[in-house]
Amino acid sequence: MNEVLFIFAGLLLAKTAADYYLDWQNRRYVRSLSAAVPEALRTIVDEATYQKSVSYTLAGSRFGSANALYDAAVLAAVVLTGFLPWLFHALVQCTGAAGVWGYALVILALLVIMGLFDLPWDWAHKFKLEARYGFNKSTQALWLTDKLKGLAVTLALGWPVLALILWIAQTLPQWWLWAWLALTCFQLLMMVLYPRLILPLFNKLSPLPEGELKTALMDLADRTGFKASTIQVIDGSKRSGHSNAFFTGFGKMRRIVLYDTLIEQMTIPQLEAVLAHEIGHYRKGHVPRMLIVSSLISLVAFALIAYLAKSPWFLEGFGFKAEDGLYAALPIFVLCAGVVTFWLSPLMNMWSRKNEYEADAFAKDALGSPEALIEGLQKLHTANLSNLTPLPLYSFFHYSHPTLIERTEALRK
Repeated sequence: MNEVLFIFAGLLLAKTAADYYLDWQNRRYVRSLSAAVPEALRTIVDEATYQKSVSYTLAGSRFGSANALYDAAVLAAVVLTGFLPWLFHALVQCTGAAGVWGYALVILALLVIMGLFDLPWDWAHKFKLEARYGFNKSTQALWLTDKLKGLAVTLALGWPVLALILWIAQTLPQWWLWAWLALTCFQLLMMVLYPRLILPLFNKLSPLPEGELKTALMDLADRTGFKASTIQVIDGSKRSGHSNAFFTGFGKMRRIVLYDTLIEQMTIPQLEAVLAHEIGHYRKGHVPRMLIVSSLISLVAFALIAYLAKSPWFLEGFGFKAEDGLYAALPIFVLCAGVVTFWLSPLMNMWSRKNEYEADAFAKDALGSPEALIEGLQKLHTANLSNLTPLPLYSFFHYSHPTLIERTEALRK
């Protein structure tokens, strides 16, 4: 094993061990509090629901740990045995790849093949784990159709975008800067096109019917200075019993989207509170700031890929040829970057939790009271069987949102 693969193996082992340790300690902590509903939660959840959430948390954690170990084993086997460069060159030979379109197709095909390894786990998660706890509403046929549609969308969008990036790399000086700019423009365009062209391929979006709920939500949007073009309902219940709400687009094209399951679970004041929280993200500038940070991270990634594509020690260390250049550096980076970015996730999660507290405070001020939001959060957590007692270290590392108890305490200050 050469030095590059030795370093990669060390990073992969460290990531896998840390992730498994956090999962294991979190399970121990949850079990230690499972004898009875903790005092802080007794007004929130009954004994039966609490025990079901504990069971779901433990089962999901065990499943996730097994999946993570499997993923690490597959990645290690693919990278350390030389399978990755073999597959790359086999695809080049089989397709007769030439030019940016040919190599873009090869890279996409390689990544799609790597994604096939996780399909059994995705199926088991939906039709075993989620079904056991009553969340899965999908059918085998729908699951397969979704996968095929996702593959078609990936090919239709990913192939020309990747070909454009490869063309820029061959044509322009400081190509990584121009490629980053092109990808950023594409991502902004997709924020507008996704809810109009892509999302309807998978879900049905219907206007929220006229009535008390729509009037209340539109009045709230007007009061808080948030102009949305429409409020839509998405048929999330077709696939899952989980619930959520989100916004799509930006500017005058913003749309409020509510899961049908969320509407069924909550009262009008609670739905107003959930919407006020989401509006808080926009009014506090969280969304554009997050886009800027994400874009800057992409810029750093492109600069690093450009450097690695010109580094024979890196390419040859992974078993490729130096002349493979960017064609090899891109899939290596996509598949292996997680062993490094894993350690940066707590920083992004800390920032995200700060934003959540600010959006909660905005909703509290907009409604004049925290109670509706607290009740709504409680319903979301209990209906989704969320982990109500996570290990503090685990939630610090993995959670993008504060825990229910933390949010409740902050709202009542």
